[in-house]
Amino acid sequence: MNYPKLFTPLDLGHVTLPNRILMGSMHTGLEDKAGDYDKLAVYFAERARGGVGLMVTGGISPSIEGWLKPFGGLLSMPWHKPRHRKLTDAVHAEGGRICMQILHAGRYGYHPLSVAPSRIKSPITPFTPRALSPKGVKRTIEDFAHCAKLAQDAGYDGVEVMGSEGYLINEFISARTNQRNDAWGGDATRRMRFAVEIVQRTREIVGRNFIIIYRLSMLDLVEGGQDWSEIVALAKAIETAGASIINTGIGWHEARIPTIVTSVPRAGFAWVTHKLKGEVGIPLIATNRINMPDVAERILAEGEADMVSMARPLLADPDWVNKARTGHSERINTCIACNQACLDHVFQNKRASCLVNPRACHETELKIEPANARKRIAVIGAGPAGMACASTLAERGHAVTLIDRASEIGGQFNYAKQIPGKEEFHETLRYFRHRLKDSGVDLQLGQTADAALLRASGHDEVVIATGITPRQVSFPGSDDPRVLSYIDVLAHHQSVGAKVAIIGAGGIGFDVAEFLVERAPSATTDVARWAREWGVDMQLAERGGLQLPHPEAPARQVWLLQRSEGRLGARLNKTTGWVHRATLKAKQVIMLGNVRYQRFDDRGLHVTVNGSAQILPVDNVVVCAGQEPNRRLADELIAAGLKVHVIGGADVATELDAKRAIAQGTQLASQI
Repeated sequence: MNYPKLFTPLDLGHVTLPNRILMGSMHTGLEDKAGDYDKLAVYFAERARGGVGLMVTGGISPSIEGWLKPFGGLLSMPWHKPRHRKLTDAVHAEGGRICMQILHAGRYGYHPLSVAPSRIKSPITPFTPRALSPKGVKRTIEDFAHCAKLAQDAGYDGVEVMGSEGYLINEFISARTNQRNDAWGGDATRRMRFAVEIVQRTREIVGRNFIIIYRLSMLDLVEGGQDWSEIVALAKAIETAGASIINTGIGWHEARIPTIVTSVPRAGFAWVTHKLKGEVGIPLIATNRINMPDVAERILAEGEADMVSMARPLLADPDWVNKARTGHSERINTCIACNQACLDHVFQNKRASCLVNPRACHETELKIEPANARKRIAVIGAGPAGMACASTLAERGHAVTLIDRASEIGGQFNYAKQIPGKEEFHETLRYFRHRLKDSGVDLQLGQTADAALLRASGHDEVVIATGITPRQVSFPGSDDPRVLSYIDVLAHHQSVGAKVAIIGAGGIGFDVAEFLVERAPSATTDVARWAREWGVDMQLAERGGLQLPHPEAPARQVWLLQRSEGRLGARLNKTTGWVHRATLKAKQVIMLGNVRYQRFDDRGLHVTVNGSAQILPVDNVVVCAGQEPNRRLADELIAAGLKVHVIGGADVATELDAKRAIAQGTQLASQI
């Protein structure tokens, strides 16, 4: 059997799960409107069909006070049940099982009705919560239990009680946010009473034959968080109260240590779950940055957990489980933990999707169906847009030729995969190599497409995905051979000195800065080394699992420069931008805005910063000043009268955007 531990059934007493894979809870944005539940049902059904052992919905509030945002997902009244029945019916029709996560936002609620154990404002929301009265605490416990009963009536196989990540239950448990002196606060026993009574009351109302998962914060990663003895005591009390499974929660949302971004090592927190093994008798679930079957199998084989949770990997590939089970792991569309289309979308009040799988959460709109008529189509450029377009076209039945002058597929992904913390792009390229081959695309690498050849080839349509050309800079000395482009550094591996100025502080500038300051190999492959750098106490001797960070010395001194005023990296993605800024700060990168470039000579780069002249004593300058669309071939073909489509960077190059490129390529291919 492929991955024998992963595909060993798990007996929960009243039900046996077919494998050890949990599709963890993740908000998609479809939970918040009754009219979107038909789409949500298709989304879950596709993943049930893909073989997931058990899945958990995005967070559903047990009350209006518990909303994540106004008019968010809610199950508190009988008339809410029919929309949820759509989900459970769809999953059960595919032979799957599904739990509903009950999430009370507490002080993280983005609305003025939010409540908490104490009147302490969250640093990530603008609203100060109202402190629950003793009567309000008891009412909230009943809200959880009532919500669970409604979920049972709606056909769910169980519920997950969200007790981590800094939401309401976690707020009661921690002295950081619970400053009460009544029966619900004070010492650790009273602080955990709220959580324990929620599970007790829920078990009473739903009976024995219903799964209760409790999401336990095993590592708060905030000052004043729980210590390990309190976590163990809570786990034991939760088991006694009637939980079926304990899931792992890592970090509060306000924590300043990354927990799920791509720079976090794979299975970087499984050691926390392992530490709890033996303390309780019910199954434990490991979570965070588990994205491939070999990683999951190792966790189970080494006894670190009884089950593994993956949320975003099932966004990326709904057939993840079946591919692993049947020995086709190399064809898994791997989650690269970029957050660009999932969490970033949700935090912008947009529907979630996935950079590497734009169909995620859009299954009813973005359909890949057989073409009405088979066409001969040439796709020029094997970067993200071209690969997605060519493979989708071929899967629909078209005859597709994919041409690129490079010797390998990938385009800009071949630069990205070299950046510390972005090594997962190797997986995306592996996936596309197999997908292009399986779909029958005629891949022609090392070939330059020209207008005359394409006019004579007899293709019905041509897709131009030729990408970008780097924007040049012009100042005295900019033609010096020591002034390099990012392509010189990442593609041609030109030597770079000990002191470097980077012109341009967009996404590429930040990437190149990380590339130049990190010592190889990066810490993303070594959990203990990564934990030291970020200040994670793997011995759990300190509250919250925090210790002083010990970043490694940078490989080079780097200045990161931008022409505009304001904070550098302001346009980076919401959930990952702060990680990049913190990384560069720890590596002593000097970040300067409002810079004007005067000249480069043997003394270094002469600049003015806020009008004041400086000389940066650098050996090299690396230019990351943006890019222009490479549309020359498209313009020639259009002029010659061919039917041409332009996608990816060749269409819009203001910011290199793989999310847009893959989505645009897939959408175009679904329509031709």
